[in-house]
Amino acid sequence: MTTVRTIVTLVGAKGWHLYQMDVKNAILQGELDEEAFMIQPLGFKSTKHLTTVYRLEKLLYGLKKAPRAWHSKIT
Repeated sequence: MTTVRTIVTLVGAKGWHLYQMDVKNAILQGELDEEAFMIQPLGFKSTKHLTTVYRLEKLLYGLKKAPRAWHSKIT
């Protein structure tokens, strides 16, 4: 929090423009460039479809390629 206060103080003193970026869900905005599949996560298993796998349309946290795909999207 000290860093945030320092930056806001500098912005005000220097007359700079300050922009905010919400990165809480940033990785989820990346696009998959190849097919990826996952099994049903624990706690969300359907008793009717125990062997079903799902094709991902967007990135998920924990995928090794998620940060790289997100970076390529913003660049």
